[in-house]
Amino acid sequence: MRRDAYSYRHDATVPGFPDDKPIVVFDGECIFCSGWVRFLLGHDRQGQYRYLTAQSTLGRALYRHYGLDAESFESNILIEDGVARFKSDGSIRTLARLGLPWSLVSICRVLPSPLRDRIYDLVAKNRYRIAGRRQTCMVPTPEERGRFIA
Repeated sequence: MRRDAYSYRHDATVPGFPDDKPIVVFDGECIFCSGWVRFLLGHDRQGQYRYLTAQSTLGRALYRHYGLDAESFESNILIEDGVARFKSDGSIRTLARLGLPWSLVSICRVLPSPLRDRIYDLVAKNRYRIAGRRQTCMVPTPEERGRFIA
């Protein structure tokens, strides 16, 4: 669902949060999704991103705000400059900001987004089968805590 930039600021159901940096909202119980965040933490040497679990009050509110299922979390959300991006577009943009060699994934934009998103959906629907599920959300290390939104 497309919305105006920073539309969540005018939604009374979305708690306020710092949005001066891009934010990756992810399924914190999904081992595959948590692995994605661990990858980003390891390669985002400039600390560009903040992270938020979908299971948090704010995470659920953002999923509902964008018309997504606030229980199944089948798409990560990248919020960058107040604009939310989903599925393959969000993942490609996230990697592109990391610089070389990760920014080379931008070449995938030549593929039509419906095709890219079908592949994304296939992985998302099977992510628990692929990697498993935790009983609790990912817990950042003490060094990583400052990069997470509670």
